[in-house]
Amino acid sequence: MNILITGGAGFIGSHVVRQFVHKYPEHTIINLDLLTYAGNLENINDVKDAFNYAFEKADIRDLEAMRSIFKKHKVDRVIHLAAESHVDRSITDPLVFVTTNVIGTGTLLQVAKEAWKDDFEGKLFYHVSTDEVYGSLGDTGFFYEDTPYDPRSPYSASKASSDHLVRAFGHTYGMPIVISNCSNNYGPYQFPEKLLPLFINNIIHNKPLPVYGKGINVRDWLYVEDHAAAIDTIFHNGKQGETYNIGGHNEWRNIDLIHLLIKQTDEKLGRAEGTSKELITYVTDRAGHDMRYAIDATKIKDELGWVPSLQFEEGLSKTIDWYLENKEWLENVTSGEYRKYYAKHYEVKL
Repeated sequence: MNILITGGAGFIGSHVVRQFVHKYPEHTIINLDLLTYAGNLENINDVKDAFNYAFEKADIRDLEAMRSIFKKHKVDRVIHLAAESHVDRSITDPLVFVTTNVIGTGTLLQVAKEAWKDDFEGKLFYHVSTDEVYGSLGDTGFFYEDTPYDPRSPYSASKASSDHLVRAFGHTYGMPIVISNCSNNYGPYQFPEKLLPLFINNIIHNKPLPVYGKGINVRDWLYVEDHAAAIDTIFHNGKQGETYNIGGHNEWRNIDLIHLLIKQTDEKLGRAEGTSKELITYVTDRAGHDMRYAIDATKIKDELGWVPSLQFEEGLSKTIDWYLENKEWLENVTSGEYRKYYAKHYEVKL
């Protein structure tokens, strides 16, 4: 097969590209990425010379570029990860999220339909989405595959819209589709606007750790390599037309997670326990901040046999080790533009 992976130079996408290139030498993996601020070819240096790998720099919103890439590579299947994904940025600039996540997904679907000429034998459009489309939970309960959508931010609304488009192409044209909705990912190669790499970087440099509100919001955390394995499983064994929730079974209040992160990082840096607690800085809460996300991942376990391999404490330790061992990568991605964004958003300097 010729498999197009969009957003393959990003955080989750780079892990999926790596997994497929190494595990499936009989397939050609085409990595499509626009290389915006969060896309980084350093993330996939280890596969750039692989015989079954190709890279295309292009915008998923560009109809003619997508047509050209589908034709050039004779694309059989798509794993669609390319997206604007940071809630804070969506609050500041929502239209970028609408154009990339909605128009971009619609463009890919249209081009796939044209290229496959309604002959869908052996074809698949796999759309990777988020648990945020389901809205916010109280102290109890879980998100299920049939939970009604209730997006609360421009980001989650744009992802919900793209999910609906994918299902519409499946129902209207008979296109083989599958969707997965995942919880918060963490691990190596994550751009440091997200909580864990941001805080690890700040602890290293003794910079403030900005905590929204009281830090009591709850998230379910999924190690990114476990997510890549789940995507692999769904891609090969998932039932067409179905949705699968992917969760880490690791719910943490933000402030509790931060204290564990501080403890482990200080220990690895040879600092006295609790040294970095003084860096915690409470900042104005995010607009419309969802209180709790929690995924029920029973379906993917029972039907496909996938379960996460790591508990959070182990995954967090591996994650910290990676960032401490790859400080040059951190320095390279925390560019001048990123520093300006950070200072403006959190009102503290990086």
